[in-house]
Amino acid sequence: MTTTTTDIPVVRTSWRISWAAMGPFLALALVLVAGVLLGSNFATGTNIANVVTRCAFIAIIAIGATFVISSGCLDLSVGSMMAFVTGIMIIIMNHFAPTMGANAIFIGAVAGVFVGIACGLLNGLIVTVGKIEPFIATLGTMGIFRALITWMSDGGSIPINRALREPYRPVYFGDVFGIPIPVLITLIVALVAAFVLYRSTYGRHCAAVGSNAEVARFSGISVMRVRTLAFVIQGLCVAIAAICYIPRLGAATPTTGLLWELQVITAVVIGGTMLRGGKARVWGTVAGALILEVIANLMVLSNMVSEYLVAAVQGVIIILAMLAHRFIK
Repeated sequence: MTTTTTDIPVVRTSWRISWAAMGPFLALALVLVAGVLLGSNFATGTNIANVVTRCAFIAIIAIGATFVISSGCLDLSVGSMMAFVTGIMIIIMNHFAPTMGANAIFIGAVAGVFVGIACGLLNGLIVTVGKIEPFIATLGTMGIFRALITWMSDGGSIPINRALREPYRPVYFGDVFGIPIPVLITLIVALVAAFVLYRSTYGRHCAAVGSNAEVARFSGISVMRVRTLAFVIQGLCVAIAAICYIPRLGAATPTTGLLWELQVITAVVIGGTMLRGGKARVWGTVAGALILEVIANLMVLSNMVSEYLVAAVQGVIIILAMLAHRFIK
């Protein structure tokens, strides 16, 4: 039998690079190179370790925000929620410290997780059951959480009990095989989030709801459940970040987490997650958080731009990232 060329299947392998996926990592590489060229202080091991460790808080919260944004919603309350959860945790730790010693840290951490989940659930139910736009709903809870921490601290601060500072210190300042503990926690959170978003049924439903909620609903997906759970995950991530954050400063104040919502949303958008929903890139989010922290660090180390303009630079970055989303697919 004669075999013609039309009988032979042709396998075409695409080597096309997804610039939208690679963009955050290329941008991070460029920022790092710029840091090395601009000043010798940036490239020191101590400075790099500090930058990566400080980035952990925003990265963990931004991973939670990736779920919310990919489902087609937005959470503006994360900074205020962070302050509120931190305050509750410290109050509970201080209450149990005289009788339970260092075990009070564990009790406070568990309480913080439940409070964070409850705050996320509150946001989710207001949006899904109350049918209020996420922007308006979380704008309202942002004010509530910030007012509560201000009331709890009486406008001042809520310091952690001195007896707990030393045993709690390793959670932020400790390391495992040279890797800072907050960085390890961030990697674990990112790995779990990546598995859930990319390999689980919930991850597929989350993307479907973000792409088109009506089509997802007609397909049998519970839009209410998906979005509510996304807000719960966001609250859980805020609680995890709070657990890592407390030993750094040892107190909660009304300014804790101020403007963190801007950094979180910027990190997610820089990372390639579409603000309108339907697409999530967890590792891009982590890269976006690193980019923001490196830029802030460079502004502090150099005299080119005032460090007081960090928020302004972040605002410019999120605008540029949104413009890039319009042209890079």
